Amino acid sequence: MSRDFEHLSDYGLDAKTEAGLLSAQTECTFVWSTKDGSPLGVIMSYVMREGHLWLTASSNRGRVSAVGRDPRVAVVITSTGTELGHGKSVTYRGTCMVHSDEETKRWFYAALGERRFPDDERYRAEFVRTLDSVRRVVLEVTPTERIAIDLAKMHTRADMYQASD
Repeated sequence: MSRDFEHLSDYGLDAKTEAGLLSAQTECTFVWSTKDGSPLGVIMSYVMREGHLWLTASSNRGRVSAVGRDPRVAVVITSTGTELGHGKSVTYRGTCMVHSDEETKRWFYAALGERRFPDDERYRAEFVRTLDSVRRVVLEVTPTERIAIDLAKMHTRADMYQASD
């Protein structure tokens, strides 16, 4: 195990904690490239289903035309604001596909409503109804690379080093 923090491979996020993070967190940062190649990102709600991340936006948003030009994207999910505390994160690099078919919209809107408002059926129904607009599309991100870290492991290791010095 490295005694410095230059090499972070010892502090990876294990599969169980990653699954807990994906379940606990409802928001991510979605990152794409603009026309001039600059990175840009926004916070969005997501649903993880069968290893893919699903999000939604109006088709008139710049991110939708951007992924049409260049489908390479990144999605960052952190534990901040969840019962997991801070310091856990996973970044997925991947490709994004835009869906506009009614079947995808139907299952996704219901899943996003359940995820965002699990305890308020009335508000959830209104949320889903509002999502169902003319320009709305669903974004599917297929991860191709994963970078994940658990800083709690780093802090534990740092405490151990201080105790042994």
